[in-house]
Amino acid sequence: MRKIILPTDFSENAYNALRYACQLFKYEKSELILLHAYAEKVYTDENLLSNELIDELKAVTKKKAEKELTEISSKVHDEFCNPRHSIKLVAAFGDLVDEVNSLVNSENADLVVMGTRGFTNNSKLGIGSNTLLVLKYVQCPVLAIPANFKYQDPQNMLFPTNFLIPYQKRELKVVGEIARDFNSKIHFLYLSKHKATSTRQKDNLEFLKQQFYNIITEVHQLDESKKEKAIEDFITANEIDLLVMVNSRHTYLEDMLLTSTIDKVGLHPKVPLLALQNFNRECT
Repeated sequence: MRKIILPTDFSENAYNALRYACQLFKYEKSELILLHAYAEKVYTDENLLSNELIDELKAVTKKKAEKELTEISSKVHDEFCNPRHSIKLVAAFGDLVDEVNSLVNSENADLVVMGTRGFTNNSKLGIGSNTLLVLKYVQCPVLAIPANFKYQDPQNMLFPTNFLIPYQKRELKVVGEIARDFNSKIHFLYLSKHKATSTRQKDNLEFLKQQFYNIITEVHQLDESKKEKAIEDFITANEIDLLVMVNSRHTYLEDMLLTSTIDKVGLHPKVPLLALQNFNRECT
């Protein structure tokens, strides 16, 4: 069974991400774990309250969160009614990233799915602060869904890579399963003026092809001078439905996430972004 964690702040963007997950994994037996981390709500009013009232606020906030999670669960059941899917509700007093990582470990989760923005994030930013933190620090693949994105089967997937890093089988497994479910084509995009001729690059490309057996793949090469623009232009020109990137040292995504201001980077995905975390986790 696939285990999917879906953080929510009860915004429409968060529900849209949940809707996307239900459709993307409609053919697979899955447990959808809806998570609301509510510590930030309590701490926002901390200076205005006594210790006794803080404990009361925690209890009230948890009860309200559980009620809203239950309402979302009912809404999902009414809209999709998929017998392959079960839903688990978690209201946790804690930091979002900590609570997501805790669930990733305790549930041995396969994937985190969330909106690129929530209630409070600046609409001028492509990816909001909470999603950015999850992308950077959660030890699990993260699928970020742009605001108002309407689901479509991922027929074409874009995988920008420099072929310089070793990939984890478990992380690639998610990509391969999605591609096989929808008979998708995976486009590898190598952004460089030079050909990928080193032994390491050749070995890593061969490893990728082995992991994506029975899947149509194609390798493209473009000048790397403006990586973000090259990726965005490729998405538009090739009708890409899903962008796959790896979060590891010396990768295109790391360059983007380490930039101090997200606007300078231009990381405004128009299609869902699947970020693979290149950590050593057991392959199951």
